[in-house]
Amino acid sequence: MARRVLVDRAEVDFTAIRAQGAGGQNVNKVSSAAHLRFDVAASSLPADVKARLLAQADQRISGDGVIIIKAQDHRSLPRNQADALLRLQDMVDEATHQPTVRRATKPTYGSKQRRLEGKAVRAEVKAGRGRVRSE
Repeated sequence: MARRVLVDRAEVDFTAIRAQGAGGQNVNKVSSAAHLRFDVAASSLPADVKARLLAQADQRISGDGVIIIKAQDHRSLPRNQADALLRLQDMVDEATHQPTVRRATKPTYGSKQRRLEGKAVRAEVKAGRGRVRSE
């Protein structure tokens, strides 16, 4: 069972910014969108989780190892902050899952024989599709 690693709220830096898109007059004067910054290297996450988190091909991870998440779906700043924190936790949860190592196996003798028999049958079907000669 994978262990649950929680993100420490003290390690997360929030900035209030203006949201983009529709919203009428309110969108132009209220900073209700949340900009989350999380420095992976300076965090208290386990080393293996940090490595898997930084190895993810995600555009939200900058070159210097800082996760930047912008949340602007809700009208209030606290809800957007909670949404951004939830998305960060989802990323960390995904990184805590250690992938199973694939071990290469060889096909059995029986499976090889079945494959070759199937190929022979198919070859016969295709050989029978030739042009019919009238003599």
